[in-house]
Amino acid sequence: MRAIRRWMDRIRPLFAPGGRFHRLHPIFEAGDTFIFTPADVTAGPPHIRDAVDLKRWMIMVIIALAPCLLFGIYNAGRQYHLANAVATASFWDHWWRGAIIVLPIVFVSYAVGGFWEVLFAIVRKHEINEGFLVTGLLFPLTLPPTVPLWQVALGISFGVVIGKEIFGGTGFNVLNPALTARAFLFFAHAPQMTGDRVWTVLADPARAAEGFSGATPLAVAAAAPKGSDIFAALREAGFTWQGMALGFEGGSIGETSLIPIAVGALILILTGVGAWRIMAGGMLGLIVTTTLFNALAGPAYLPYLALPWTWHLVMGSFAFGLVFMATDPVSAAATNVGKWIYGFLIGALVVLVRVANPAFPEGVMLSILFMNVMAPLVDYIVVQAHIRSRARYLRSFARG
Repeated sequence: MRAIRRWMDRIRPLFAPGGRFHRLHPIFEAGDTFIFTPADVTAGPPHIRDAVDLKRWMIMVIIALAPCLLFGIYNAGRQYHLANAVATASFWDHWWRGAIIVLPIVFVSYAVGGFWEVLFAIVRKHEINEGFLVTGLLFPLTLPPTVPLWQVALGISFGVVIGKEIFGGTGFNVLNPALTARAFLFFAHAPQMTGDRVWTVLADPARAAEGFSGATPLAVAAAAPKGSDIFAALREAGFTWQGMALGFEGGSIGETSLIPIAVGALILILTGVGAWRIMAGGMLGLIVTTTLFNALAGPAYLPYLALPWTWHLVMGSFAFGLVFMATDPVSAAATNVGKWIYGFLIGALVVLVRVANPAFPEGVMLSILFMNVMAPLVDYIVVQAHIRSRARYLRSFARG
C-alpha cells in the first residue's frame, strides 16, 4: 500500500490545476479516496477524528445489499431452470445461470450511471458523487430479471441525470434516484415492468406468450371477488406465507425474500447507517392501517380487507422498499420525530394503495416517492412545533 501511496503522490501534480490532466482530477480524486482515507479536515471546530467518510458510509450500504444480490442471483437461476423444466440443475447450476442473467444488469447500471456521474463531475469541476455506489446496485435489484439491458441503461440515465444531477448531485436530490429510475421505466415501458404475472426468463422467448408463471400474490389478492376467502385464493394460486417469506418465487431480483432483507436491515441499524426510526415507523403504519381495514372486513366488502399485516409484509416489495429506499438519508425526513411520521405514512399509504385501488395492487414505489416530496414539510412541521413548545416553556419560566 505504501508503494501505491507514493505512486499516487508522484502523479498527483498531473491532475492538479495547471497539470496536463487537470480536467480528469475528479477521476483521480475518486480513486485516491476510494483506496485511502482522505486526509481532509474541517476548516474550523468541532473536529471529529473518524475514518468513515461518505464513500465508506455508502460501502456499508453495499454490504447490507449484498445478501439481497446474492439471493437474487440464486433465485433467478432457480426460476430459470424451473421455467425451462431443467430437473437436473444443481445448486451451483442455479448460481451460474443466475449470474449470467443478473450480473449484466448490474454491470450496465454501474457503467452507464457511472458515465453520467463522471461526466457531470468533470463538467462541473467537482468531486465524483459517492452516492452512485448505492444507486448503481439498488436500481438493478428493483428490476425483473427479464428487463432488456437497453432499458436498464435508459432508466439509470434518467435516475442519475433527472433525479439527481439537475438538482446538484448527491445531497441535493429531492427524490431517491434509484426509485426515480424505477418509476420512469414503470410508466415509460409498462409491458416490461408491470402486469399481473411474475417475470420468468425462458430459454425460448417465443414461449413468453404462454404465460408460464401464474399471477403475482398481490394480483391474486386484488382480484379475489367479494365474499370469497382470500387465503384460499392465495393457496390455490400456490402462495403460502412461508413461501413468500423465503422468497423462492419469481419477482424483482432483490425483493422476493424477507430473510436477506432482514439481514441487510440489521447491518444498517447496528452500524448506524440506516434510520431505524423510519423502519419502525413504516412497520407501525403498516400494522395500524391493516388492523383498521381488518376491523372493517365483512362479507359485503372486498376480501383484501381481511389480509393481515404479516401477509402485506412479505407480499410485493414493502420490506425491501422500507429498508433500502425509504431510509435514503437525503430524500427522507431528517428530524427524529419526522422520521417516525415519515415512516408511518409510508406504511399507511402502501396499504391504502393496495386495498383501496384495485388498479394498482403494489403501492410501495409511489408511496415512498410521495413521501420523499413531503419529507421537507414533515420536518418543517416538527421543527415549528418544537419552536412553539420551547417558546411556551420560556414564557412560563419567565412568569415564574
